[in-house]
Amino acid sequence: MTTPSDKPQFLLLLRHPFDGKGTRPDPEQMQQIMTRFMQWMKDISAKNTVLSTNGLEDQCKILRGPGGHAVSDGPYLEAKEIIGGYLLITADNYEQALEIARACPGLDNQMAVEVRPIRPKAGC
Repeated sequence: MTTPSDKPQFLLLLRHPFDGKGTRPDPEQMQQIMTRFMQWMKDISAKNTVLSTNGLEDQCKILRGPGGHAVSDGPYLEAKEIIGGYLLITADNYEQALEIARACPGLDNQMAVEVRPIRPKAGC
């Protein structure tokens, strides 16, 4: 039997629509979205798939250039979406990771889910 650490890991980046004005669903819609999201998380957590997850604040600083001396506030007003959270999961393969991501209820609410394989550390 394999343990979660023996399986490939994938990062699911949860991209939320962003209009630069902080517009969000009304409280009733948000409650429905969160109920479905929590059930999805419960379902995939029960399968020992989730290694880590967190939501992210909207504000950020973006560093560029040598030494990161060029600093700008983000997200940019012209951005159409921001990364609102992430899940680090294990899956047997990329296709299984995509199936887990396809079940994300946020996809029904203008969210996008980016699925990125984690590159194994050399020598591990």
